Amino acid sequence: GKGDLINQEAVNELVDYAIAHGVNYFDTSPVYVQGWSEKATGIALKRHPREKLYIATKLSNFSNFSRENSLAMYHQSFKDMQVEYFDYYLLHAIGGGGMKGFNERYIDNGMLDFLLKEREAGHIRHLGWSFHGDVEVFDQVLAMHDTVKWDFVQIQLNYLDWHNQGAEQLYRELERRNLPVMVMEPVRGGYLATIDSERAKPFLELEPQRSIASWAIRWVESLPQVAVVLSGMSDLQQLEDNVATMTHFEPMNEQELAAIDRVVEEIRKVNEIPCTGCRYCMDCPMGVDIPEIFSIYSQYKIFGKEKAFVQDYEEVVEHGNGAEHCVRCLACTTKCP
Repeated sequence: GKGDLINQEAVNELVDYAIAHGVNYFDTSPVYVQGWSEKATGIALKRHPREKLYIATKLSNFSNFSRENSLAMYHQSFKDMQVEYFDYYLLHAIGGGGMKGFNERYIDNGMLDFLLKEREAGHIRHLGWSFHGDVEVFDQVLAMHDTVKWDFVQIQLNYLDWHNQGAEQLYRELERRNLPVMVMEPVRGGYLATIDSERAKPFLELEPQRSIASWAIRWVESLPQVAVVLSGMSDLQQLEDNVATMTHFEPMNEQELAAIDRVVEEIRKVNEIPCTGCRYCMDCPMGVDIPEIFSIYSQYKIFGKEKAFVQDYEEVVEHGNGAEHCVRCLACTTKCP
């Protein structure tokens, strides 16, 4: 049956090990693991003192953003997680669908106002959002900080995206406003743990006993504005490695940072398109999503995963933003820095 999706005993074991070794922040959402994540996480965490934990979940109202459904989702999270309050509550994955998408999901239905009242009442201790997508939305929602007073922001950040996908610019904006940065994808969906030994040579020469993944985690944690590094760990070995990386943590020194730069160089050699994802070339008059296509192609060149390439590119084509619409008007080339 459906309940077999999650092995609750395994979840409990991982959570117990994590908490025993100093992990205290747990991030979930109503849509993870086909909707079972909050329940399973709730059961596992309920066995520990609530005041020692920081629990985060999200308003993941993508498919139905009516007020009624959004409220139901919000209240269901409290039931499934078995909590009286959330330490961190996020507007989930803003940036897709532009500001129109943001307004539909959170403003027009009054949900943001509702969540602000919930924060005042103490049911939400910190209110923020996670970001994927359109930088314009990032800027506009960040500008709301003056009235809304966001408590934190969650972004995708790792040493490859720092240059490649313009993640540095997002981080700097949050640093400027002194907002705590929660980091997702520190290992870029596991990619930065699987770099082959040829390209990872600078790491192995410097610290052969450290895992390749630990470099990615430590790089992120070395940034002063980063408050939490999130890592999806599916087995004890990954958990042990991450715990070891973060215990007695020391920020990266010059030598280590130089090794990171060399590895990034190696990764980028394979990737002939030096696009940083700044999106100055957008909007294309024909609707081609230029940076997105470059990014998907670069992923393919770097990691060689054909199936992922085809799936990601098919999505671009479905949205009418594929390269086949290009008429070579060259408008983009005049704007590219």
